[in-house]
Amino acid sequence: MPSPVTLPRLGWGDPRADRQALLVHGLGSTGALMWRYAVALADAGWRVEAVDLRGHGTAPRALDYSIDAYATDLVHTGPSDDEPWDLVLGHSLGGAAATVAAADTPAWTRHLVLVDPAIHLADADRDVVRASQEQAFADTSVAAVRAAHPEWVELDVELKAVAAAQASRWAVEQTSEQNDTWDVREAASRLTVPTHVIGGDPAVYSIFTGELARQVLQNPVVTMAVVAGTGHSPHRDDPDAAAAALLDAVRAWGLGA
Repeated sequence: MPSPVTLPRLGWGDPRADRQALLVHGLGSTGALMWRYAVALADAGWRVEAVDLRGHGTAPRALDYSIDAYATDLVHTGPSDDEPWDLVLGHSLGGAAATVAAADTPAWTRHLVLVDPAIHLADADRDVVRASQEQAFADTSVAAVRAAHPEWVELDVELKAVAAAQASRWAVEQTSEQNDTWDVREAASRLTVPTHVIGGDPAVYSIFTGELARQVLQNPVVTMAVVAGTGHSPHRDDPDAAAAALLDAVRAWGLGA
């Protein structure tokens, strides 16, 4: 098993709140970019923490960037009271790592939300991810991010520029190279905690759709909803709708919102 690194955290909400959630970002991003989900949960009475994954943001750098290594770090990231998380939300790479963590260590979290998770990447999806990361690293300025994503709110534009500047390009490249077979479908089939997928709209772009979604949804603990009009990052394409989709899942589980 890979050795874990200690992940830096950001926090929202009352530290004494009864319900605690962990947010996990995607490839080339940071915990700060999960702010919209964090604010929605914090406003609903939760304590929320978001981490920077290894090689990203201010997290430690390492040699191992396998999905198993990312998952190991998450399993070693727990609430301050040593109880399971009430909810873990993971986007893209974070969704894949959280899936492995929850499947291998069910006591880590009581509920799981996966935002357009990278459960399996076909060659075409890998090409899209590679092109997106190359564009992000080619120019990390706010102006470049704004030009590439004019529909995003200004806060996300600013935070994405910071994330690209902070991330280790080598770590991001190694994440693709070291996971030459990117497939955690087997782990998804072993999930036993209630799991909800917030998908991007296939009409825009989603990596969790079609036959892949059908296979994962065969696990009876997994449900799914699509945020219409959004792509791979619903929380940046339509922050309010993505937050609403999360709160809908929380209410459906009887966790309040």
